[in-house]
Amino acid sequence: MDKRQAIGSWLSGPRAAAEQMGVEFGYRGRRLGLPEEGPGSIAGPGRRVAALAIDWLLCMVIAYGLLAADRTSVGNWTLAVFVVMAILTVGTIGTTPGKRMLGLRVVSVHGGRLTFPRGALRTVLLAMAVPALIWDRDQRGLHDRLAGAVQVRI
Repeated sequence: MDKRQAIGSWLSGPRAAAEQMGVEFGYRGRRLGLPEEGPGSIAGPGRRVAALAIDWLLCMVIAYGLLAADRTSVGNWTLAVFVVMAILTVGTIGTTPGKRMLGLRVVSVHGGRLTFPRGALRTVLLAMAVPALIWDRDQRGLHDRLAGAVQVRI
């Protein structure tokens, strides 16, 4: 292997290098038995981030309008409102207002609804932020993996 190939494989990442060697990864969600596109397929990262932003803005409005006495505590109240809202909505109906607006739902990897304790675990891990920033090759965050959940399109 000459230096250009070695640098090229380093720059393109381990997945591209493995694909050049013949490893077949397939589409995201294949290992979970989900369809490639359409309802029931794994939601893309753009939609998930947009849904999170909508939920965060909603919680920020609630925190600023109802709970925060001054502007310095809005961030803490926003996180508290977000955690309560997400635990209640994901643990019961499987979707938050932002996810519902963008056509997403959180379900169990084994099919069916996510149980309330697993929804609460997922939300607490999401609030810590670091587990949500670590993804697997199906583009599921660590918080989803540990809770046995997957975000799918409706």
